[in-house]
Amino acid sequence: MIFISTKVAIASSDGKFVNQHFGRAKQFLIVKIKEDGSYEFLERRDNVPSCNPTGESTTEDAIELISDVEGVLVSQVGPGAADRLIAHGIQPIIIPMLIEDAIKKVYELMQEEKEE
Repeated sequence: MIFISTKVAIASSDGKFVNQHFGRAKQFLIVKIKEDGSYEFLERRDNVPSCNPTGESTTEDAIELISDVEGVLVSQVGPGAADRLIAHGIQPIIIPMLIEDAIKKVYELMQEEKEE
């Protein structure tokens, strides 16, 4: 199921591609997808990746960091983390591509869901 709300987090290391695994993301870009399919960058949130040798952070810390979004665009996410995201009302979407293209695809999916 695709989320209906428009605020999403994007796991990206460079601001151009959805190229980070959820557990390895050092930052999340927060964007709002508008009704016309365009989007607005809201902010960058720095994250301590939960998949790190120091054990300083947990998956729950990353989920808390993005708890106000309805979806997270990632290049990959483990099944345990995906289940925990969904339990917190955040839909993980594996969509490793240019951010612009990923947002267009998510918008299309949102439109299809509205029509159902």
